Amino acid sequence: MFIDKAKIYVKGGDGGDGLVAFVREKYVPDGGPGGGDGGNGGDVIFRVDEGLRTLVDFRYQKHFKADRGIKGRNKTQHGAAAEDMIVRVPPGTVVIDDDTQEIIADLTRHGQEVVVAKGGRGGRGNARFATPYNPAPEIAENGEEGVERWLVLELKVMADVGLVGFPSVGKSTLLSVVSAAQPKIAAYHFTTLTPNLGVVDVGDGRSFVMADLPGLIEGAHEGVGLGHEFLRHVERTRIIVHVIDMASTDGRDPFDDWIKINEELRLYSAKLGERPQIIVANKMDMPDSEFYLEEFKSQLAEVDPSIQILSVSAVTKKGVQELLYKVVDLLETIPDMPLLEDIVDLAERKVYKFEPRDAEEYTIKRENDTFIIESPSIEKLIKRTNFSTQESIERFARILRKKGIDQALRTRGAVDGQTIQIGDFEFEFVEKE
Repeated sequence: MFIDKAKIYVKGGDGGDGLVAFVREKYVPDGGPGGGDGGNGGDVIFRVDEGLRTLVDFRYQKHFKADRGIKGRNKTQHGAAAEDMIVRVPPGTVVIDDDTQEIIADLTRHGQEVVVAKGGRGGRGNARFATPYNPAPEIAENGEEGVERWLVLELKVMADVGLVGFPSVGKSTLLSVVSAAQPKIAAYHFTTLTPNLGVVDVGDGRSFVMADLPGLIEGAHEGVGLGHEFLRHVERTRIIVHVIDMASTDGRDPFDDWIKINEELRLYSAKLGERPQIIVANKMDMPDSEFYLEEFKSQLAEVDPSIQILSVSAVTKKGVQELLYKVVDLLETIPDMPLLEDIVDLAERKVYKFEPRDAEEYTIKRENDTFIIESPSIEKLIKRTNFSTQESIERFARILRKKGIDQALRTRGAVDGQTIQIGDFEFEFVEKE
């Protein structure tokens, strides 16, 4: 089963909580705080495995959650960090954030890794908060939540050569005679519904990977027929072998077929229109094929006289070996498989740089008698604060005062007893006497 697109959920492991503990041992006077830090949560990491060819595994498992870190221990012992979750993906996988549609990674090489969901940091234990003014704090942090997101995985077949053309022009037959691949072959359109790959041994010690791609029809760039499901795989090929039914078996005009297929490639991506292409006149064993070939050559000469045409018969294997030599010679003159950056217009892509968020940035708005504070940094602080101890609550209140939020609330008319909301957290505003 060939699966080339999947939507999955990933979540990094939460960090372990810090511990509130004190050293109480014989012969250890004034032991003091001994709560250790929690361990970091595990990351979710995608790793390329060249042994995989499809995304079929993601059809049965769609949720991937890394383990959380271990809670801190006494005697200032840190909790263990969780192991990372390694998820194997096939080469050619493009990872896309489902919410922003931004490309996170383009995985092409065996062993290549990318962190798709970072684990949360472990919370600090009370030993971290000891000061000369408070040598025995009862303050510890909760572990940070791991990153969670929905991802779309798109697989683009990794092949040196891609066979393109209208349905039933002989692409599958050609692949079957030059490699050990056994694609389904039948006398009706869209026999090939998924890409078939085969390793071609030229016979002189050289080889390459050839892909029989599903047939194109007019309007494919707009999603007609197999549409984008097919064109996505063409992007990965280094050479396009354009197979044409030169016997006009279905009554189509070979030159018109060539024009339409190239137009579909160009409309989908301008880069595809520039990809090296070899024209293969197939079914030359059929009646009237020579007549159509001469007519095709004369029409093609008016467009570009430099384009070469190779005549073959996939059924009788006539001209097939010459085609293989031509393909492998051309492969040696062009770079390795084009990466995504060569295909997607860089102007359409965004580059994000890390810029520390201003810690004082927040907004306050009022809805009836409730003041709502919006601040990512404060919401993050709330999640890491353990409100089960009075000292932690007082520390949280001190931080809000230092940020100027107390004064800002007074300026906007906040009085004793009014509700303050930060994210999902609500508390009452209290004026200290």
